[in-house]
Amino acid sequence: MSVVLTDAMSNLSIYDSMTAQKQTFKPITAGKIGMYVCGMTVYDYCHIGHARVMVSFDVVTRWLRQLGYEVNYVRNITDIDDKIITRAAQNGEEIGALTQRFIDAMHEDETALGCAAPDAEPRATDYIDNMQSMIQTLVDTDYAYPADNGDVYYAVEKFDGYGKLSGRKLADMQAGSRVEVESQKHNPFDFVLWKAAKPGEPQWASPWGQGRPGWHIECSAMSTECLGNTFDIHGGGHDLQFPHHENEIAQSEASTGCEYARHWMHVGFINVDGEKMSKSLDNFFTIRDVIARYHAETVRFFLLSGHYRSQVNFSDSALDEAHSSLSRLYHAIKAAEQGSESLVVTDEVITKAYASEAGIAFTAAMNDDFNSAQAVSVLFGLARDVNKAVKAEDMVTAREQALILKALAQVLNVLQLPPQSFLQAVIGEGTEAGLTDADIEGLIVERAESKANKNFARADEIREQLKDAGIELEDSRAGTTWRRA
Repeated sequence: MSVVLTDAMSNLSIYDSMTAQKQTFKPITAGKIGMYVCGMTVYDYCHIGHARVMVSFDVVTRWLRQLGYEVNYVRNITDIDDKIITRAAQNGEEIGALTQRFIDAMHEDETALGCAAPDAEPRATDYIDNMQSMIQTLVDTDYAYPADNGDVYYAVEKFDGYGKLSGRKLADMQAGSRVEVESQKHNPFDFVLWKAAKPGEPQWASPWGQGRPGWHIECSAMSTECLGNTFDIHGGGHDLQFPHHENEIAQSEASTGCEYARHWMHVGFINVDGEKMSKSLDNFFTIRDVIARYHAETVRFFLLSGHYRSQVNFSDSALDEAHSSLSRLYHAIKAAEQGSESLVVTDEVITKAYASEAGIAFTAAMNDDFNSAQAVSVLFGLARDVNKAVKAEDMVTAREQALILKALAQVLNVLQLPPQSFLQAVIGEGTEAGLTDADIEGLIVERAESKANKNFARADEIREQLKDAGIELEDSRAGTTWRRA
């Protein structure tokens, strides 16, 4: 996007998990941002929780660039891990083949959700030397110790700031802990930096013998190598705050002597029908499971409709509601386009959009810790303005407001399809289950708008479409009701 909002840069505030409060954002280097986000461990298909992290930081990146920042967005890939080794053994598959298969699937899911690729996507297995160098520094400075079993552990008691991100105190955790001290550990909360090799597992030569890295050291090595010892933003899911991010801070700052990250951002949990998503509860959904039933833009819109830090409840009814809401926005754009050329968003349109009253409100929402939920409410206000203008047969105003709607939505990467393309795609999905209630309600709204605009051919077309789907309509002065035949 060539239009930038440099005048709004200084008003950006970000909630920092480290301080538990919003802070005015100031980059380390003026105009540039280094951002590292913990990515996926590629042993299975990405789930809806991964989708939320993908979409959240995609929007963060898009908004930072809209403000005029040069962003270096790094998201790692963990391609060596206990789960990967176990899954490959279960499948009788080479580890490299397994990880590449799921990396490819991750990229497919990411693209389907409208997310741009990160600027860099380092893989753990390409940074083994960097990890070993960092571990050696920690051993040399007594922050880590080799054990008799060939493992190398980080000594948490050596780092005075341990627990500063999560707000946990090591003494309190030790007092309430039921974790027995392993014979090789000095403290039950010491964590492994290097794992001694086991028969049949991938392994690398090291000063401590054959082995492979622990999980936490991977991100410290990759982030500092890609972005430097101190960078602007470190992000990930809320579940990573402790112990993963806490351990990253301890080993990185002990190794470099520098502050690790200036700002910490954590994406909230996704619950499924009010319960935490878990394979053991049989409420675990992959991204491809969901977009097989719902348009991918509907899934993206659902994820954007809540603030990234909030917990959201994933359910069919929530997706149906998102589907219906997004359809209403597309219907508004479609109504403004009727009988005229399609709306085209140019740089001039974007500039005017952000200078409008709605654009000022949208900017304030996004600058308030990337509040996409509030930004979406601005879009609905514009859609109401469009519909009012159409009803008043003021098509000039309708098109102006619809252009602002589409221009502002661009940074969220929604409402960029031709309206009919989205609406037809939605209608055509899930034919086995038929039209959902939200589909039907959306079509009834479109039929009413078509009749109001004297587009009776389209109104009749919708009635016939619903009739073919087994839906009977009954019109009255109070409105239209429906039932399944």
